[in-house]
Formats: sequence, structure tokens, C-alpha cells
Amino acid sequence: MRIVVALGGNALQKRGEPMTVDNQRANVRVACEALTPVAIAHELVISHGNGPQVGLLSLQASAYDEESSYPFDVLGAQTEGMIGYLIEQELGNMVPFDKPIATILTMTEVDPDDPAMKDPTKFVGPIYTEEVARRLAADKGWTVKQDGDSWRRVVPSPLPKRIFEIRPIQQLLEAGTIVICTGGGGIPTMYLPEEKLDFADDRNTRTLVGVEAVIDKDRSSAVLAKELGADLLVIATDTDAVYVDWGTPAQRAIASASPDAIKAFAFPAGSMGPKVEAAADFARSRPGTTAVIGALAEITGIIAGTRGTRISTDVDGVTYR
Repeated sequence: MRIVVALGGNALQKRGEPMTVDNQRANVRVACEALTPVAIAHELVISHGNGPQVGLLSLQASAYDEESSYPFDVLGAQTEGMIGYLIEQELGNMVPFDKPIATILTMTEVDPDDPAMKDPTKFVGPIYTEEVARRLAADKGWTVKQDGDSWRRVVPSPLPKRIFEIRPIQQLLEAGTIVICTGGGGIPTMYLPEEKLDFADDRNTRTLVGVEAVIDKDRSSAVLAKELGADLLVIATDTDAVYVDWGTPAQRAIASASPDAIKAFAFPAGSMGPKVEAAADFARSRPGTTAVIGALAEITGIIAGTRGTRISTDVDGVTYR
């Protein structure tokens, strides 16, 4: 079975934990212990988040030289390499020696006309006072918005259109390789609107550029899983299932649901909402595909169909645990 596992941020960084390399490596090791049986028995593709790591690199760059520009596409590439290295090394210590593992720097295309490009909403980086935030916005061309009692920078979060490196990823899978890719949703890129036909064979030459944006990791993982023809998409998070009425005495865990039924619920846009949308979109991609949202520690049960929230067109309505 071909399985795409989207690792949540908790797989790399626990809440409130100092973001040291040792802590991140320890968390990656725990994640890899859960993934090892999957990697041995199935074709495995691993994607992951990178929010805290991008934020840290951005702060480090600013501390070094406030005049230098370290755009989010470059920071995304840096974190894909760093996190991929940690996963490769820790997982490589657990799977058979002859099992190949490869990290692919992955670019994800976004649409320059995506409405999100004109309405940045994704908070990134540290908090500021209003005075400092507005000064930075004027100096650096940022967009800033109020976040509770503080102010922060916001960048667009456009929808992913396609994964550029899908062919080499496919080739690696066919060669029996565990592939780590699409980290942080992939490096945000887009084609410039201008197009030229300079070649004698009329080949369309377009200019690809990086974008100051953040792509949702789960949405990109769904696009990745669809383009790879995956059988199962696992969106690993720090809860064991999707809950309705979360945090109230009436909360219930959803065991299974059709894409239409689960999207009828209103889940928070900043947490479970994008995961549910991504899972539902993948489940609709072709008959027989399933997406599961659940805890990475329960991945054996997720694959067996006994754990997590399963989303499939084979399900009618909603069932609860």
C-alpha cells in the first residue's frame, strides 16, 4: 500500500519545549519509531511541518543583519533540508540497512491570482507592540495585523496547485525508497505572468520565482497524495481523532465520515479545519482512497482501520466512537 504521512508540528517540537537540536532530534526519534513498521511493510512518503523552525531562522537572520533579506521560500528550503536530515538519520537507524531513504527539496506551485495573495492572514514570527510592528511594516514592506493584545507579521496562505518534483518522487518510490518531501507545505513558488516563446520549437519558457507565503502543510500533503495515487493519507496530529463539540461535556470523537458529512461541521480555521478539508479533498480523489486524522502513536491501528477518524466516500454520513 502506498501511504503518505503528514507529520504535525508536535512530531518535531513539543509545546513549550525549548527549540534545541537535541529536543527536535529526540522528538523525531519518537516519530520514527512509530513510522518504522510502516516503512518496512509499505511504500512510505513523509511530509512535515516547519513553522517553528522557519520562525527561528527568520529571527536569527534578522539578528545577524537587519538589512539582509531572507524570504520565506529560502527559509522553507533551509528547513526542508534540516528536518529531512534528522528524519533520514533517525529512521535510517531503525529500518533495515539496505532500505534507501531520500529527502527531496520540494517546490509547490501557487496561483498569483489566489485571493489569499491580496489578504494575508497567516501569522508568522514574533510578537511586537503596535508601534514597532508598524515601523517594521513601513521599513520592510510587511503587512502586520493585531494578534490578541500584540501585533505580528502576516503573510498569504494560498492554496497549493501542484508539486513540481512529483516525477522524481514517483521514481524513488518505484525504486523502493522512503521519500521525505513537501516539508512545510513545500517551498512556495509561482510563475510570473509574463510568458515568452523564445525557442525555435516554441517551447513555453516561463519564469519561476519564490513567494513570500506559507502553504498549509496538510493541504499540500493532500495534493501530493493525489498526484502520487496514494491509497492512504494519514494526517498525524496531537489528538487521537476529530471531535465535535471539542472541550465541552458533549464532545464526541468521529470514527468515520463521508467527505460531505464531515465538511458540514464548523472546525476552527487555525487548527482542525484545514486538516478536515485536506482529508476530505483527498478522499474524493478516486474510489477506494481513504484519509485518516489521528495520533501518530496509533498509526498501526490507523492502517488497520480501527483508530483515528476515517474519511472516505465509502462511508455514509457520520459514525461516532
